[in-house]
Amino acid sequence: MATKTAPVAQALPLNQIMSGDCIDVMNSLPAGSVDLIFADPPYNLQLKGELHRPDNSLVDAVNDHWDQFSSFAAYDHFTRQWLAAAKRLLKPNGAIWVIGSYHNIFRLGAVLQDQGFWLLNDVVWRKSNPMPNFKGKRLTNAHETLIWASRDEASKYTFNYEALKALNDGIQMRSDWVLPICTGHERLKDENGDKAHPTQKPESLLHRIMVATTNPGDVVLDPFFGTGTTGAVAKMLGRDFIGIEREEAYRKAAQTRIDRVRRFDASALEITGSKRAEPRVPFGQVVERGMLRPGEELFSLGNRHKAKVRADGTLIGNDVKGSIHQVGAALEGAPSCNGWTYWHFKRDGKMVPIDILRQQIRAEMEADTRPTH
Repeated sequence: MATKTAPVAQALPLNQIMSGDCIDVMNSLPAGSVDLIFADPPYNLQLKGELHRPDNSLVDAVNDHWDQFSSFAAYDHFTRQWLAAAKRLLKPNGAIWVIGSYHNIFRLGAVLQDQGFWLLNDVVWRKSNPMPNFKGKRLTNAHETLIWASRDEASKYTFNYEALKALNDGIQMRSDWVLPICTGHERLKDENGDKAHPTQKPESLLHRIMVATTNPGDVVLDPFFGTGTTGAVAKMLGRDFIGIEREEAYRKAAQTRIDRVRRFDASALEITGSKRAEPRVPFGQVVERGMLRPGEELFSLGNRHKAKVRADGTLIGNDVKGSIHQVGAALEGAPSCNGWTYWHFKRDGKMVPIDILRQQIRAEMEADTRPTH
């Protein structure tokens, strides 16, 4: 009896720029294979004629054929198609970022919700150096809007909260981001000295997105690759990318750009992890393992308060009994206390935080879970 061979899984075209229509190319890739999608689709600006400055010089506006649709219905049909292809590609815990202006972002948001994506945040990218409104008939368009959505409501999407907080000088990152538009040395030019792409996004924007919502080794797909900002930043940050771009000139510019990019070394790619993601270590383990003995005294900084360790991992001090957190809070008259950083023990005449012992146990736990070769 003949045996059937298992089908060979299609290999992902990692770190390649695919040529062709984004919907066709996405539908040809394996389902559930991508961690994150960043999409900068056509904005459907509906420009009527040329745009001039007050001195009558011509503005290099977005009037390319790829941004033109015959109607809102045609644009919505296109949006539904590429978003359906994108959702099919995402892993169960994958997520997507889409960016747009007032011309299209609300239509994109509606389709995202209609197709079952779960909206997580809308982010306002406030441009620190926006292009002025030359006619003076409207407000200056000083921002674009990004929508961050998980594939499904139940998706356990990646969010590196602590890394974003560190990126923002220790302050929780807000949903309004002040970043400059792409200018100067970062702006790619063609052989005539003109913009290689009219809507090239700044690397700072993609850097923040990838640090926030991906991890090294993740696969990031950009179905509207343009001149390759997503690929350049992914390569620098140790992520794999897949780019899709139908315009040959953009593909060439993107490939040349990415070939020049140097990937950061592994140590530089490490980011601040979430405390919640670290394995929980009860203080009782410290006592059980003899790292601190029952009856040993712990001290707050400055020796203002002290307490004794008990055999069950609780403390007693000034007739107050309880966990390291409860006793610390009671002695300080505070609503709460992080006992791991509050309490210290003495070694060789020096005060040592008990958190050192917790970190030692965690390091051992992590070593036990590493694969052996």
